[in-house]
Order: sequence, then C-alpha cells, then structure tokens
Amino acid sequence: MFSLPALAQHREVGGGYIPKHGPPAFHGTPPAAEHPKYSDKEGHPEAPHVHTDGHWIGHDAGPNDPRFHLDHPWEHGHFTGGFGRGHVWHLAGGGPGRFWFNGFYFSVASFDVGYCGDWLWDSDQVVIYEDPDHVGWYLAYNVRLGTYVHVTYLGT
Repeated sequence: MFSLPALAQHREVGGGYIPKHGPPAFHGTPPAAEHPKYSDKEGHPEAPHVHTDGHWIGHDAGPNDPRFHLDHPWEHGHFTGGFGRGHVWHLAGGGPGRFWFNGFYFSVASFDVGYCGDWLWDSDQVVIYEDPDHVGWYLAYNVRLGTYVHVTYLGT
C-alpha cells in the first residue's frame, strides 16, 4: 500500500518543488519546431516546466530568438524583490496581462500566455528567476504546477 508522502517523493514536476536556481544560459541550437512539445514524459505538462532534479524543460530558445526582443528592456526598472527559492511570493490578483504580489507588477509574455491558463492568480505561489539569455525578461515559476512563463516587470 502506498502513502501520500511516498507518492509525493516520486513526483517529478510541481507539487511544491522549488528549483535551487534558474536555468543555465543556453548554448546550443534551438529546436526547429514552430510549436514545441514540452511534455517530455507521461504525466508531464505540455508547458515549460522544471523537473525535481533541477532540469529546466523548454528553456532552449537561445539569445537571438526574435520573440524575446524588447525595444526598451527594463522600461519600468529592475525587479528588486529577490530571486530564487528563498523568495516565494503569493499571487494577489490579476491575470496574464498584469498580475501582482507584494506591490510588484508583472506581465506574461504574449507567446507564453497559453501556458498559464491553470494558474490561480489570487493564490498560487511563484518564484522569480532571472532569464540568463533574454535581456529584459524574467521567469515566473509556479510552485504548485512546476511550470514557468516568461514575464516582464511592470514596476511597483
């Protein structure tokens, strides 16, 4: 017979796992697919996600991907609330176009909106990581789901 703690130990995505650090800078050839597939194993989400071994699935666009070009990076300043697993934030409202926590406001990249339809914008926990490849972008990681999206900072 299985117990809930035993099942939780074998979960590979989400369920409260928080990565120690963000993804490494990408060095390689981006995939050619226009619509990438992220569900790399049975039961994994069809969205960018992080395995409990710290492997970031879907962070493979490379620094020259035109989707990530911003005419005015850091237009509203830099996020200063803290990055990584030591800074877990509770979403306090909004939606992909504009969400917030602790007086900090963000917006999900238009090309990632489809990957956050199951986020609870008034209660999920998120962790913000710096994007090592794309100037002006951050990664918002959903602790409950284990998925992440690219976001820009809108200020306080």
